[in-house]
Amino acid sequence: MFVRKSLRQAVLALVIAAALITACSGGAGAEPTVDVGAINTAAVETAMGQLSAQFTQTALVAPTSTSLPTNTAFPLPTFALATAGAGSPVPASSALPTVSFNNTPTTPLPGFTALPTAGGSTGPTASLGDSCNNSAFISDVTIPDGTVLPPGQNFDKVWSIKNSGSCTWDDGYALIYIGGSSPNLDPYNFEFKNSDDFVAGGATADLGLTLTTPCTPGDYEGTWRMRDDKGYYFGTYMTVMVKVTDKCK
Repeated sequence: MFVRKSLRQAVLALVIAAALITACSGGAGAEPTVDVGAINTAAVETAMGQLSAQFTQTALVAPTSTSLPTNTAFPLPTFALATAGAGSPVPASSALPTVSFNNTPTTPLPGFTALPTAGGSTGPTASLGDSCNNSAFISDVTIPDGTVLPPGQNFDKVWSIKNSGSCTWDDGYALIYIGGSSPNLDPYNFEFKNSDDFVAGGATADLGLTLTTPCTPGDYEGTWRMRDDKGYYFGTYMTVMVKVTDKCK
């Protein structure tokens, strides 16, 4: 009995060992076949997935397109020259000079010789005058303006004139005809040739001319003005205005 039992145990052990050996041999069978195409496909899919994820992240962080700002005009600042004065940061010595073109300069520019100022011009329309040579109309002594006279008649026109300057009207001065209905009034000039005719500064004199009315009806006028011995006109204008209503017979 004991022998049979031991034999049975030994046989059982051998069967179990054989089974184990067979199982191990079966597990170490033929190596599996590698599919290269499947590996390439998986690698491409993995790369595409990474690129897609990268593009998606780039799109998320990229700034959206915005329109460029338009040019806006900015006003330029206005600059004003600083003026000197109380409370001004600019000293008086650096202030710009004020230039007026309405006044005649009293000091000639360097290199230029100042012209005589009597009357300011040699023309008959010169300014009234200066402290030396000037005149003022006082009144019509004879033949007021607008007097009606017959044609072809001589008449004496006399003005009362004041020498409003300081210089004497002496030899070389004259009362000069400067325009009008010449030669219809047959005008001429009054010249200061005699000492009895001289007019001192501040004095008043009666200056007269003999004129002739035209032979044709109409309104006639003439204008005279003082002129000094250097040829400069000055002072107020002296006028004659008469009316002729008939013809010479």
